[in-house]
Amino acid sequence: MTLEQQLEGVLFYKAAPVKKPELMRLLDVSDESLTAALQRLAEHLKQGGTRLLETTNEVQLVTAQELDELIDGMRKDELKRDIGKAGAETLAIILYRGPIGRAEIDRIRGVNSAFILRNLLVRGLIERDQAGRSYTFQTTPALLAHLGVTQVTDLPDYEQVLNQLEAFEAEQEAAETEQTS
Repeated sequence: MTLEQQLEGVLFYKAAPVKKPELMRLLDVSDESLTAALQRLAEHLKQGGTRLLETTNEVQLVTAQELDELIDGMRKDELKRDIGKAGAETLAIILYRGPIGRAEIDRIRGVNSAFILRNLLVRGLIERDQAGRSYTFQTTPALLAHLGVTQVTDLPDYEQVLNQLEAFEAEQEAAETEQTS
């Protein structure tokens, strides 16, 4: 696979800005090789529905500006729908365990949560913060106000739910350890 294809795959998977030094480390390439590959990828993407957004320090895949009207219509349609069981489950994890990273959310749920997290972000129910090389998710003040609490510890049965989550995680870790042994 070419370096451009690897870059495109990594950027698609991350679905967020990625620092250039992280890409160089991850792909084991020099600054010059990365720069050349980014230029080739940007040129290649001009023919499709995504573009390469590049700043001095970061790169990200974004939708083409020509799709703004279509994407905006889809976003409005998504906001009309119920968040569903998966959204409620993910939101509960973030409420009771946040700030929390996507990998940890995925581990607790047992499935990839990228789409659900994006949906909750679009709705303004959660926010994403940079935490080292990755992101953490936490609830927004607007969600807490909507729920009628000023802090997450004021949520109903906060301690009990938190203890149940921790017990579940301990069971999951024990099962994973047992499987790898």
